[in-house]
Amino acid sequence: MGEDLRARIHEANVAVHRFEAKYYELLHPEVYSKQEQKRIKSILKMVDRLIEDNQKKALDFGAGTGNLTGKLLRMGYTVTAIDISAEMCAVLKRKYKAYIETEKLTVINSSIEDVNFDRAEFDLVTCYSVLHHLPDYLDAICRLSVFLKKGGAMYLDHEASPFYWKSESGNLSRFVKDIYFHSNPLLNTLYFEIIGLNIPSIDYTFSDYWHKKEHPIDHRKIERVFEKEGFSFFRRMDYYLNGTWIVNPLFYVYKRICRPEMSYWVAKK
Repeated sequence: MGEDLRARIHEANVAVHRFEAKYYELLHPEVYSKQEQKRIKSILKMVDRLIEDNQKKALDFGAGTGNLTGKLLRMGYTVTAIDISAEMCAVLKRKYKAYIETEKLTVINSSIEDVNFDRAEFDLVTCYSVLHHLPDYLDAICRLSVFLKKGGAMYLDHEASPFYWKSESGNLSRFVKDIYFHSNPLLNTLYFEIIGLNIPSIDYTFSDYWHKKEHPIDHRKIERVFEKEGFSFFRRMDYYLNGTWIVNPLFYVYKRICRPEMSYWVAKK
């Protein structure tokens, strides 16, 4: 990837999240629905149990407004939260001001290329809905793994599964998937109209660079990174995501006959 494209991806993410920061939790039901929040909490508890000699020190990379940060703090972790968006960091700081004052939370406004910590400093590294925003997500995983101690765990979540862009094998499943994927944004637009929120169109062309059919997240390459970095255990798990505030009845049909569209990774060093 050339430096010009790398810079454009960084700049696009800064611009998009500058706009989204104020409304982020409302704009993304695929993240903040009750079902998704419950799923995240369950996985964090499972990952927490994997860690050996856990000193409860976590690095939440791409923390945003604190989706995982808040859960980690409530689990007793001392958290370092990093995000490239100054506006997202500002929201996170306001939400968890009390934890900052007690030195349980440190918020850093930075890109992954510009952060540096001691080797093996953290028991847990988390990264939710971030990899597809990065110019080089494989290099980012390598960098983050350096900061993770032996016996620690890494949790990467909310990335398109290998099945996301693939056609289903049957005519009915292909039809359901196509209709379901197109109906979700329409339902969310309807919801915003109902509550009177006028959201202008947002250009995600570069900010969500790896969430594209032409260049999707490559999970085989992620697996090879874990192998190269000497992780003792790593596993990808796929799941279905309910992405609307208004219940989409097609979700239950889609879930029954189509392959899961999202993935998360849990890895132990």
